[in-house]
Amino acid sequence: MENNRSQAGINIDTPIRFQDELPDATDLIIVGGGIVGIFSALYANRLGLKVLVLEKGRIAGEQSSRNWGWCRQQGRDAAELPVVMEANRLWGEVDAELKGKCGFVRGGCLYLARNEKRLAKFSEWMEIAKTHQLDTRWLSPQEVADKIDHRVGGATSQSPWAGGIWTPSDARAEPWVAVPSVASLARSEGVAIVENCAARSLDVQGGRVVGVVSEALRVRAEQVVLAGGAWSSLLLQHHGVFIPQLSFRATVVQTDELPDFFDGTAIDEGLAIRRREDGGYTLADRDPVDLYLGRDAFRAAPYYLPTLKSSLANPRILPFGPKEFPDSWLTPRRWRADEESPFERTRVLDPNPNSKSVESATGQFANLFPGLGVPKILNAWAGMVDTMPDIVPVIDHVPELGGLILATGMSGHGFGMGPGVGKIVADLALQRHPGHSMNRFRYSRFSDGSKLDVGPAV
Repeated sequence: MENNRSQAGINIDTPIRFQDELPDATDLIIVGGGIVGIFSALYANRLGLKVLVLEKGRIAGEQSSRNWGWCRQQGRDAAELPVVMEANRLWGEVDAELKGKCGFVRGGCLYLARNEKRLAKFSEWMEIAKTHQLDTRWLSPQEVADKIDHRVGGATSQSPWAGGIWTPSDARAEPWVAVPSVASLARSEGVAIVENCAARSLDVQGGRVVGVVSEALRVRAEQVVLAGGAWSSLLLQHHGVFIPQLSFRATVVQTDELPDFFDGTAIDEGLAIRRREDGGYTLADRDPVDLYLGRDAFRAAPYYLPTLKSSLANPRILPFGPKEFPDSWLTPRRWRADEESPFERTRVLDPNPNSKSVESATGQFANLFPGLGVPKILNAWAGMVDTMPDIVPVIDHVPELGGLILATGMSGHGFGMGPGVGKIVADLALQRHPGHSMNRFRYSRFSDGSKLDVGPAV
């Protein structure tokens, strides 16, 4: 498995679908055609801005199509929760506009506990849910069994779960279908989208961003949004700006069609599952993730010490990242605007899946559902999850580069939060208050002496 490239979803072999004409100038340029970039474009356009999206590879080619497909509110950081509750509503609206093309289904989210110790840890979150009037509730062992049938396939073993919490309004969607569908909607309303066109550099004059130098053309704009996921830090470093963002490899498994024993999303101490529209399930080994060492990893390491003690316990450390990955030892941090950039050399970041994670996920599935056994695997793939030290994104203006809005470090939460973050970005571009407290997402929190407050990873 380690040597096989994923053929699932979106990759460099996916045909180009968005190839609009590049303008000389526009109101807003968005660098990055992932979930955040596309929803930002949709809502900024609806607020009256002329918007251009530049994607170096394929729309949703990276983590936006490689994630679990969860649209959850449950378990979120307290500051994220209002944003993701709005995102939940917006997902429903957009999916209705697209006549169900996103595969958005409110199948609920279930956090399971195999023992009382883990069950007790849910108490703090329940208080957060109560404060925001979210529909999360406790489940007894019997109620868990009523939701997710571990005896499917004829097993007679006792339920492995001591209980859980359940949010029925939480949802799931199909990532590699949903994001391009939203992009098509945005384009139909006037957004220009250009795939296979890298932004080599920001166009900076007098300390202010006035556009983007793409590989094809210099385009002027009053504002630029950087929503480049795992590549955001590299573009900022090119302009002398450092953020402590790292990317962790996460592996996902797609099973063949299975009995419909659960319609939503669920996770316990070791395994995450999601029902798919194709009749199978998406599986993921909860821990650990993989960290490729590079210059950024060493530079950012002090910021991550509190995180490693909590949310990102025991990552697998790999000494060398694949050639031309964002934090590869060989990837340049500076280049001329008239020469090929790292973004063109790696059009789509497509890491190999970790075979140990695949084996762990399928093995745990067989243990939890012995009547089904080890499922047949249709595909396994991996993505690079752009992460901040506190597991909370940055959504803010960048003071060192006037005219630049940064929306990155979604920390594995971007798919579910995407519509909410996109609406915030659109408001920021128009100098409007986004309707949420933005203090938790501020750019300066890693340099203003604030104590790091680590949020939940899952």
